[in-house]
Amino acid sequence: MKRVVTVGGTESGPYVEALHKAGVELVEGNHLLGFDGLVLMGGTDVNPARYGEERGPLTDEPDDARDELECSLIEEALVRDLPILGICRGLQILNVQHGGSLIQHIEGHQVRTADKGLPVHSVEIEPESHLAVIAGSKLKWEVNSRHHQAIGRVGEGLIVSSRDPRDETIEAVERPDKRFVVAVQWHPENQSDMAKLFCAFAAAL
Repeated sequence: MKRVVTVGGTESGPYVEALHKAGVELVEGNHLLGFDGLVLMGGTDVNPARYGEERGPLTDEPDDARDELECSLIEEALVRDLPILGICRGLQILNVQHGGSLIQHIEGHQVRTADKGLPVHSVEIEPESHLAVIAGSKLKWEVNSRHHQAIGRVGEGLIVSSRDPRDETIEAVERPDKRFVVAVQWHPENQSDMAKLFCAFAAAL
């Protein structure tokens, strides 16, 4: 079984389960030596100082240790061309590490439901993207949504592969020059019909 590193705890059952079903073991770690890839999970907001802004009133207290570790792991993975899968905060820290910025608060996207997998809006996938290859013929996905921040300026080297058609919020980015660097703003670990995303990540390892 392939082994990938994450930061922020592997006690999160849905991440572990979704990856295990795809044939991947999720391990908490601070380096990638001997591992096959990197998963950037959800969590607290990225420190705005990393993209040159003051912290807004609705932005979380920073977790600088996690930010620093994840940024170093992203750089290591990119240098070695190891696959990266980013989820929610994972998309955001990936964008910031590429020199991009975040919108510190947006309305209408932080929707809490008893069933975390319940879709609350659709996303439209760019036809020529890696995400489109994963999606196949269906380029409109119904997704859950628990974020209050979003990508502002897209980081260098990243391309937008999905948006929310309601307000053009960026919902996925990727790096076409790498083996597999795909990040999404929603939480596919809670949606059984998103298994193809984890399987594509596993196939790239």
